[in-house]
Parts: sequence; structure tokens; C-alpha cells
Amino acid sequence: MANYPLPKFHFQVDWGGTKIGFSEVSGLEVTIEPIEYRDGASPEYHKIKMPGMQSFSNITLKRGIFKGDNEFYTWWNTVALNTIERRDLIISLLDESHAPVVVWRVKNAWPIKVQSTDLNATGNEVAIETMEVAHEGLTMINE
Repeated sequence: MANYPLPKFHFQVDWGGTKIGFSEVSGLEVTIEPIEYRDGASPEYHKIKMPGMQSFSNITLKRGIFKGDNEFYTWWNTVALNTIERRDLIISLLDESHAPVVVWRVKNAWPIKVQSTDLNATGNEVAIETMEVAHEGLTMINE
């Protein structure tokens, strides 16, 4: 049996709503901001670098638009007086038996942008809606 890298097209998203499929997920990124420091008595003529705070990119979820399905907008409309419904998301890359192989856990996500499809009278594509979410943490598990 050959050992090949996993294809990225077989995945699922548990987003706290009904079970819907997403066509694209992007923004699974964590960055550690370096802290630079040097004291005056250091024999080195440069700063040392140590790990600082983590920052997380916003995550973008895309899916086809279905008649009568307003779940993106229902979540969006939970904003009221500086509060919004926060959800933990689980994004899983699946193997051929539909079992999770790599899992990204997203903490306290909430929508910051919802974008409907563009319209084109000469187009031949599916109508896609997009939601961008901010969050407070991203961990990855390679099972």
C-alpha cells in the first residue's frame, strides 16, 4: 500500500447548526507573535526572540445557497447590544471511510461578515454564500 498525502476535498464542518455541506473552508491559521528582548549587559549584539501571544486568522466558510435555508442569516441576526451567539466549530479532514484524520477545533466563533452570491446572467456556476467568522482559538489534531 502506497503512502500518499491526504486530498483536501473530503471534509465536514460541525458549526452548531443543522448538518449542511460547505464547499470551501479557508483561514485555518495560527501565528505566534515574537517578543524581542535584550538587556544592556548581554554579551550578544542582538536581541533574543521568545514566543509571545498567539493570533488567529478569521475563518471563511462557503456553501451553496439552498431555497428556504436561512441558517447563516439566523446566526448573523443573533447580534444584540454588543453580544452575539458564539459557537465552537469542528472542522475535520476525512479519509475514504469518512473518518476524521485531521481535526481543527475552533473556540468561540461568531460571524463578522456574511456575503451573498454575485449574480451573472451569463454564468454557469452554483450560487455561493460566504460567512467569515472571528474566533478565540484554533487547535489542530492529526489523528
